Amino acid sequence: MASSTSVQCGPCERGNANTKADIWCINCHEGLCSTCSDQHKRFKPTGDHKTIDIESYKSPIDTIKTECNKHNQQFKSYCPSHLIPCCNECIANHHSKCTGIQTLASVVEKANIEQSKASVEKDITSILLFLNKMGIEKSKIRKKADQQHKGIKESIGKIRQEINKHLEHLEIKLYKEADTKWSKEKSNLTELITEIEEKKKNLKDIQHDLQTVTEKSSKLQSFLGMHQIERIVHLHRYDVDIEHNEMAREVEIKLKQNDKIEKILRELRSIKTFGEVNIVETKLALKRETSVNMEPQVALQEQSNIKTMQMNIETKMKINLGKYINDMICLMDGRFIVVEQSGKVNLLSTDGKLQKLLPIASGPWSVTQINQDAIAMSYPKEKEIKVFNMKNETVTKVITLDKPVACYGLSCFNDTLAVGLRNREIRIIDMDGNTLKSIHVQSESHLYNLVYFNDRVIFSDYTGKAVYCYEDSGRIVWEYKQDLDGPQGLCIDTFGNILVADYCSDRIIAISIDGKISKVVLGKEDGLEDMHFICYQKDESYGFVCDNMCVLLSKFNLSYE
Repeated sequence: MASSTSVQCGPCERGNANTKADIWCINCHEGLCSTCSDQHKRFKPTGDHKTIDIESYKSPIDTIKTECNKHNQQFKSYCPSHLIPCCNECIANHHSKCTGIQTLASVVEKANIEQSKASVEKDITSILLFLNKMGIEKSKIRKKADQQHKGIKESIGKIRQEINKHLEHLEIKLYKEADTKWSKEKSNLTELITEIEEKKKNLKDIQHDLQTVTEKSSKLQSFLGMHQIERIVHLHRYDVDIEHNEMAREVEIKLKQNDKIEKILRELRSIKTFGEVNIVETKLALKRETSVNMEPQVALQEQSNIKTMQMNIETKMKINLGKYINDMICLMDGRFIVVEQSGKVNLLSTDGKLQKLLPIASGPWSVTQINQDAIAMSYPKEKEIKVFNMKNETVTKVITLDKPVACYGLSCFNDTLAVGLRNREIRIIDMDGNTLKSIHVQSESHLYNLVYFNDRVIFSDYTGKAVYCYEDSGRIVWEYKQDLDGPQGLCIDTFGNILVADYCSDRIIAISIDGKISKVVLGKEDGLEDMHFICYQKDESYGFVCDNMCVLLSKFNLSYE
């Protein structure tokens, strides 16, 4: 929250005077001292402006952007194909072929902010209610399984009383098995409950921001703020997908007794084990009371479904680097990077022209962007990750893994890194190299291509002809093998859908965020062959796809018509 100690009076500041603000004008988007506030009210053009006490002014409103980050121009138009506000330069450069372009003012005028607020509020309430129920159920399961765990030990004790000392070591073995398996599962349950509480907290924060956006901002800010919040809440919908959410699994700990125990008196020496401890999972009979269906501000925003996704080639450029490449990513400023196997790191403009070779030591494999100014690169031979400052063009940090091993695929999410290691392990690390989580995955190939997004890691398995999605807790969310014939590079679109370059079939395949739906969006008939890498610039709804030597680089647009 801002306060009178941090907000200055705008008119006084323009007059080279520093005066603390007492009032915040929502229309003018600036603070006013008591003197300027009185004049503000008496002046006819500003007399009807909406003002609030400076102590009630909250920063989330200030973060709602009305200007284009890339071009520093005011948003004036709205593209219904890409579902984003645009400035004039965005329209000219990236949306000239889009149909149905509207003025932002007309879209804002038609938008029903209150209806959208009610819809998002309903979504948040529904998700919170569901997560609360799930948390309660998980606590019950933990308590029930605790009792079962104790019961197993009692059963083992009774069995032990009927046999002689020859089976003592088997009793100890089973105790340890029960303790080990339950300890691991109990830890998983505790982590899930903690995760549920974190998600609830995040949604409550969004709920708080939602109130601020609609009550204490202009209609334009409300519209844009709602636009941002809707997308965040849209992603949270998949956290409560009861049909496929791994959190919605009931766990029991049971003892599968060895049948030979009943014959213990006559077959004592033939018995090798008391039994086997298993974790049995069944689906919870838990339903959401409220459907989480979005009712967006603009009706065309319903077109985010993968079935309506359209990928169109804008331009094809012959780059012909002449070297095999390891990775390719789009940067936040619209440019993109191509990493060669020889070690060169190429920085290219949005039109595919080489701007420069970054002064980076040879040997990087994968690259990811950490923030506006910094990228990180994995070095398999050195078994380390280097952070490179794009402005200063220097390596600012070398991250050494706490358990060194060759590292390949790399992706950044919320200031943490997911790195694919040689031993079929995906390690989640902080910026100091400390292991936060370790995920052992099923993959027949090295983990060359992966993305870390919304606490999930998605990677391609070229040899196994599959794409896998794991939670960073280590649980597999889904696997996709349908119609794949050698998946390589992959990236995420605005709505969390996965775009995969299926190398051997010369196709780009889109897979929905839940792994249930897919669609071929580009193929050999579009004039593309040996598609190996793909990257996407979410803010501008365009991306690039290329072959394994970047001979032909194609720029594409993504829309949901």
